[in-house]
Amino acid sequence: MSIQAKLKKCAGCNLLKYIWKSHGKEKFCKECWYQNQPPKQISPISKKMKIEVDKYTKQRLLFLIANPYCKAKLQECTHVSTDVHHSEGRTGENHLKMSTWIALCRSCHQYLELHPLIAKELGFSKNRLT
Repeated sequence: MSIQAKLKKCAGCNLLKYIWKSHGKEKFCKECWYQNQPPKQISPISKKMKIEVDKYTKQRLLFLIANPYCKAKLQECTHVSTDVHHSEGRTGENHLKMSTWIALCRSCHQYLELHPLIAKELGFSKNRLT
């Protein structure tokens, strides 16, 4: 003796069908269930990276409090540090390595990012290939 599935009314199409899924008190056939489900969203950031970003955000804030003035003092400098420049890049272990960070104002940081050769000459960036 085997258990036989019964036909029940689907909440999606209102037809008697074999029920595929229940959602609360509503029951759906296979077609209605997949038709009405929103596509799965892929997370824009992995769980591991979210932990790293949270650590970075906290460390960055503490770093900027400890270093309130821009270190570059270039032509359009505002003198108040708002950005963290990563002299050895942000990848790998350098992302959270405070010894590679330099406190800069926004205008100095933009200038150094747009002019990498000058940033290397002034000692604000290091060659990442050597």
